[in-house]
Order: sequence, then structure tokens, then C-alpha cells
Amino acid sequence: MAVNPNDKHKMTVVEGSYATAHAAKVSRPHVISAYPITPQTHIVEDLSQFMADGEIPGCEYINVESEFSAISALIGAAATGARTYSATTSQGLFLMHEALLNASGMRLPIVMTVVNRAAGAPINIWNDQQDSIAQRDTGWIQLYAEDTQEAADMVLQAFKIAEDKNVLLPIMVCMDGFVLSHVYEPVVLLDRKEADEYLPPFKPDVYLDPKNPLSFGTLGDPSVYTEFRYKQEQAMRNALPLIEKAADDFKKVTGRYYGGLVEGYELDDADVVIVSFGSILGTIKDVIDEYRASGEKIGVLKVRAFRPFPTEAIANALKNAKAVVVIEKDISIGRNEGALFTEIKAGLYNTPMRTPMVGYMVGHGGRDIRPMHIKKIIEATKKVAETGKIEIESQFNDVKEELL
Repeated sequence: MAVNPNDKHKMTVVEGSYATAHAAKVSRPHVISAYPITPQTHIVEDLSQFMADGEIPGCEYINVESEFSAISALIGAAATGARTYSATTSQGLFLMHEALLNASGMRLPIVMTVVNRAAGAPINIWNDQQDSIAQRDTGWIQLYAEDTQEAADMVLQAFKIAEDKNVLLPIMVCMDGFVLSHVYEPVVLLDRKEADEYLPPFKPDVYLDPKNPLSFGTLGDPSVYTEFRYKQEQAMRNALPLIEKAADDFKKVTGRYYGGLVEGYELDDADVVIVSFGSILGTIKDVIDEYRASGEKIGVLKVRAFRPFPTEAIANALKNAKAVVVIEKDISIGRNEGALFTEIKAGLYNTPMRTPMVGYMVGHGGRDIRPMHIKKIIEATKKVAETGKIEIESQFNDVKEELL
């Protein structure tokens, strides 16, 4: 993350969830609807406190009986032209599944923070990214944060992207549970003046109004259904440059920048490139610094946008690599590889690029991913770069054989 040096005196130590809730607050939402679930609960608790203290004027906070009700309430509110926000995680996100498709199909720019948590069964409250990855085909834009500052700042960027008339799609801002949501670290909390300068009021052209009756989400028979899906995909394509622009505009206002669709670190001359997303990037960058200090050309490509998938940006970033390794905290069971790995391979298939690529699935259910694990993966990938031979294309990392 590029930090404005002038921000240092503005920094305050808060919990990641508080920073995210504060960002939602200064975005001036009209409706917040939420249901508590670990490790997301602190976000909506903080927003509830802001409401009680009168710090979110013109906002309605709706307590509901389930996550399905939470997203359903926001669908109704967004259809009337309201700026809407929620947060959830894991099993709560799964309970929303049916309505997630409704929100995107109705082209409603809802913003929701997903605090990534492993999926049951077995029951697990710790972090991996299986929950949001499992929703990748629901038509929601998905952005992944590396640290707490980015997770908070992404909320405002998400509203700006989602509400653009050429997009009008809901967005998940994904942050790793506990690792980011519950950590206390220095962040800059945007004040309302900066937020207002960056994020204009939401003024949709089409919304429910008794004076101009309309219908949302009605029957789409075979004569029109395909065109609805086509328009959704076009909106995703439209979002690609707008995600870049939202990040650039945010830098102009705040001085903070995290990359657009992707961001490279020590990438320009890298022979081996690690591709990943989320908080694991911090550990990866520390390991890369060690390799660079000893003269080895290792780099990392951070993926911020998983949906829409930035195939062109990734291909351009990887074009000079001798080997690529994708490290991620999810798995497509039955495919024996992670979703990011699959997407990159598919995106590069019909290009001239034939760089050897391997994938590692790590950190499931919150298992520690330590520098020694990253180094082991790098050493194995260096051999791929040297020989061009792949023995195992995709594999689990750190499996305890004694438990099998």
C-alpha cells in the first residue's frame, strides 16, 4: 500500500472491523440491514452504535431475523434508490445465496463486506476464502483487501464503482476474518469531507416510485432471459476500467493507493512470480524481501478484483515470468485446485504465453501460513522455472499425514 506521508499524524489504532464500519458510516448510507455472525459481528455492532449516537443522519438501521432477511431488506431498499450496506460471512453468506442472484439480476448497487471465514462442515470460525469464492457466479463484483486500511477504503471505492450507471452491480468487499477484522493497527479514518469529495450522492435514473410505477425482478421468459444475462456480463466488463479509475480517484483525494485490478511487487524483473489475494500477501512480501536481499528475482502479483476477472491485466503482469505459482486459501473440490489458479490458466489458454504454472492450496480453516511454508513453495517453483517441468500441477500445502 502506498501511504501518503502526511497521513501519519492522522493515524489512530482501531480494530479492523471498526475501520470498516467507519468507512460505511462516512459513505452516507440510507439503509443498513444486518444479522450478527462471527467474525463479522463487530462491524454491525459498531454501525449500530454509530446510529445510536446519531452519527449516520438520514439512515435506517434494520435488525432482521436472518442473513436472508438482511439481503432481502436491502434489495427492497436499493430498488427505491437508497444507498445500502451490509456485512456477513460464511454460513450467513450461504443463506443469502438465492437473494444474491436477485440483487445482481435486478442491477442493484448494494455494497456488502464479506469477512472471509471457512465453510462448514466441520464447523470452523477461522479464516479462509471458501465462502466468497463459492459465490463467484452470483453476478456480484468481488474485491479482496490485503490489510485493514484497504478493507476500509475499499468500501467507498465499491460504492463509486457499483453506482456507476455503466455498472449497477452489487459488490462484495472481502476481508480476511480475524486476521484483518479483529486486528488492531494504525489506520486513517476518512472524515466526511474527504468522503464527500470522493463519493457523490447516489442518484439512480430508475427506481421504484409511486408517482412513476415500475416493476423490478418480474418474470423473464425465454424470449428475453438471455439478454438479461448478456447485459450483466457487459456490466462486469464495464467495471474493469472503473475499478482502476476508482482507485486512481481515491489516490487523488487521500494519497492512498493499493493498485487497481492488480498490483505488482518486485515484479518487473522477476523470474518466479507468486500470485495471490487477501492478507496472506503480507507474509509473502516479507519472504520476497528476504529473497531480494540475497539477489534472487522473486516477485508477487496481488489480485484485487476476482470478479470481474482481470485476464488482460494478469497476462500482461506475468508475461516475462519463467514460472508462476498461485497460492490461495480455497479449493474447488473435485477439481483439486484453487479457483484463482483455474481462472488464470483458463484466461491464458488462448494466448501465446506458455509459462509453467503451479498452484498451492493453503491456510484452510485458519491454519497458519508461515514464512517457511512460502519458502518451500518458492524453492519448488524455482525448480520448475529452471527445468520447465511440472511434476504436480496443483496440491495442498502442509497436510498432516498422521491425521489421514
